[in-house]
Amino acid sequence: MSDSQLNASQADEARLCAIIQDTPWLMTALRDVRQLGLASWCIGAGAVRNAVWDRLHDYAQPSALSDIDVAHFDPTRLEQARDDALLAQLRAIAPGRPWEVTNQAAVHLWFGQYFGHEAAPLRSLEEAIATWPEYATAVGVTLDEADRLRVIAPHGLADLLAMRIRRNPTRVSQETYRERIARKRYQERWPGVSIELE
Repeated sequence: MSDSQLNASQADEARLCAIIQDTPWLMTALRDVRQLGLASWCIGAGAVRNAVWDRLHDYAQPSALSDIDVAHFDPTRLEQARDDALLAQLRAIAPGRPWEVTNQAAVHLWFGQYFGHEAAPLRSLEEAIATWPEYATAVGVTLDEADRLRVIAPHGLADLLAMRIRRNPTRVSQETYRERIARKRYQERWPGVSIELE
């Protein structure tokens, strides 16, 4: 990475962190998840996307969010009961929020049955985020005990901040991508969004 690319990357990360710090519901959600004491975790995907695109559209109220994706990585606890227990804890901490908890170390165990093609086991949270469906949503954020944000963005933040939707081909087929675009109604919800259909 050149100096100019590094500077741009750092500027993008600083911009994202400023948006998140100024988004009360997301900061509260990060503090809620932090209470679980997980070693490797983040809130990512749609929750981060919504916060950023709402801000870039100057929306006074947060747009509807179908779920708050809590991704964590624990190769020692692959059973679904573990995620169910973490979900119950979050619902006790913050009832009424649309929490969803997924151990990314266990995705390969159910991915084939759900999506129709197999997936190899993942080795880290960062590697998992790198497989998420669109580059703009392949972003996670975590919060340490000193309230410092850490951004996990294996493909960078350019698409998220430019409000650009492009398929991440790592695991998502063209068919699934098009179905997601239709279902998510990106341009209807955020008119400034551009979509690449390839």
